Amino acid sequence: MPTDVRKTPLFDAHVAAGGRMVDFSGWHLPVQYSGLIDEHRAVRNAVGMFDVSHMGEARVRGPQALEFLQWVTCNDVARLRDGRAHYTGLMTEDGTFVDDLLIYRLAATEYLLVLNAANTQKDVAHLRAYLSDFDCEVIDESADWCQIAVQGPASQQVCEAACGIELAALRYYRFLNHDIQDASCIISRTGYTGEDGFEIYAPAALATSIWDGCLAAGHEHGIQPAGLGARDTLRLEAAMALYGHEIDDTTTPYQANLGWIVKPAKGEFLGSRRLADEKRRLDAGQPLERRLVGLEMSGRAIARQGYPVLDAAGERTIGIVTSGSPAPALGSNIALAHVTDDGLSTGHDVKIGVRKRVESATIVETPFYKRER
Repeated sequence: MPTDVRKTPLFDAHVAAGGRMVDFSGWHLPVQYSGLIDEHRAVRNAVGMFDVSHMGEARVRGPQALEFLQWVTCNDVARLRDGRAHYTGLMTEDGTFVDDLLIYRLAATEYLLVLNAANTQKDVAHLRAYLSDFDCEVIDESADWCQIAVQGPASQQVCEAACGIELAALRYYRFLNHDIQDASCIISRTGYTGEDGFEIYAPAALATSIWDGCLAAGHEHGIQPAGLGARDTLRLEAAMALYGHEIDDTTTPYQANLGWIVKPAKGEFLGSRRLADEKRRLDAGQPLERRLVGLEMSGRAIARQGYPVLDAAGERTIGIVTSGSPAPALGSNIALAHVTDDGLSTGHDVKIGVRKRVESATIVETPFYKRER
């Protein structure tokens, strides 16, 4: 591997456990341990654990932290209360994604932003470019944190035992401040798998002890460490967007089926004029230039990112696949794709250009998988 690739605090633990390491966004991370399918099923049926310490963290604090975040993101930060988080988009002036992120409200004047690893430096620079009009600061704390995601039906029992805390009352997208080994940590009921789960944010120095503690607490539940491969198939079954695939700086929230994170009522923000125009078109029943749809393949072929989507006759290109893989929980092959919004709806057949062949697929509802509650 290149020597300039960074290591998370858990690198040695991954290697010792037999993780197959790859370069992901400039980080050494395990793509799998025992195998993608086993790890995927462990999360769906029991519990799995991921090292996501490569993610970026930035603290925004100051008297106008709220006003600043209201300007640069599309969701309504004013609706958050202490101990709550939400998913949102960091916007360009054209209403497209600089990144998607989580915002945690720590206090009325202090927030923690969780950023995609590949975008962290870009995001921090983008945020700081708009600071001059607001009385607050942006602090890149990415090197200070580790992040461990414990996901699956047994995740609550594992986190309670490993962290010494009761979590039954913690609702989705809520978090608690909790001391672990006398260090202030955050435990949130969030995740990127479509299952119940928790994400533990702790000082980087505690990464190995927390990881080992979760493995020990999860032994009786069949816990498995899981890699990037399972993380991707899990999020795809749940139809969760991945930056660089379903969303990027050419894509608006409405085009990515993420209109629910746009809150026009909060007032003007970066890109709000274009987004308001798209919302008016949608409300009037007019199509956007493209939209995100779910696809289920008819056969064994896998639709990969970049493959063309064709009309039912296989004659005209109408879109492009953004993500695709087998869906272990469903027993079929699935994909997400951006298609021209020209009347296609659930149940319509399309074709996918797979190498030199044309394969059949059907537009289906998303998410492909939804857990029982």
